[in-house]
Amino acid sequence: THRVWHARRNNEMGFGLLLRSVLRMPLKLVFTSAAQREHSAYTRFLIRRMDAVIATSDRSASFLKVPFRVIRHGVDLHAFHPPQGPDDTMEATGLPGRHLVGCFGRIRHQKGTDLFVRAMIELLPHYPDWTAVICGRATASHTAFADGLKAEIAAAGLAGRIVFMGEVPDVKVWYRRLALYVAPSRNEGFGLTPLEAMASETAVIASDAGAYAEMITPGETGAVTPAGNYEALRDAIRPYLADPQMTARHAAEGLASVRRTFALENEAKAVNAVYESLK
Repeated sequence: THRVWHARRNNEMGFGLLLRSVLRMPLKLVFTSAAQREHSAYTRFLIRRMDAVIATSDRSASFLKVPFRVIRHGVDLHAFHPPQGPDDTMEATGLPGRHLVGCFGRIRHQKGTDLFVRAMIELLPHYPDWTAVICGRATASHTAFADGLKAEIAAAGLAGRIVFMGEVPDVKVWYRRLALYVAPSRNEGFGLTPLEAMASETAVIASDAGAYAEMITPGETGAVTPAGNYEALRDAIRPYLADPQMTARHAAEGLASVRRTFALENEAKAVNAVYESLK
């Protein structure tokens, strides 16, 4: 009987090979690749010795030189779900306005937090019904970056409408309070936050970093913009702020889409099928 050794990094692949080749352990080796770049010669050497390879997206698959199966990550539809009660509403936040737009995750240049803040500074004065929230922490090396953004917001006189929440106890409820979620990352491995937002019945605008573009149907569930392109991001956000009814329609379509395609159970079944094929 073989056991499956499922690796996601070079050191894990290398250790699995050591266990199988040197210690003669009865292992089947599986590697999941999320990288969206050319692999090093050493990584390619390791990948060629795997019994099965999984790619988390079409983009990551495009860099593989061996047979693979694309299995996209899924989202827990029990943990992330549409609003169910008063605590899931904009009113529960105590913030001004009628609609909430948010950007969640670590506060740093890579995540594009500055692009979101810049867009909010430019757009919110024209849309008084909207307030923006940023949930997530800035580590010590990114504190100056976060402080600079807060200073820009204060200088624009928007400190009450572009709010840094820090690391909130439960981000799931904040997804449900949003009308629109923005994922402006400059680069990602896969990136789950758009799926979490869609599962919470929230419309999504995302860059094309990671697998974001494979999650969203432009014009139906949200919008996709080139990573790092501020003007494209701003121009994609504007119609959603201008038309909350369209935003709500796209949120409903996004919920239906994620339930069809990105349920966590689908990912588990697909990975298990790979395991079963190795017997």
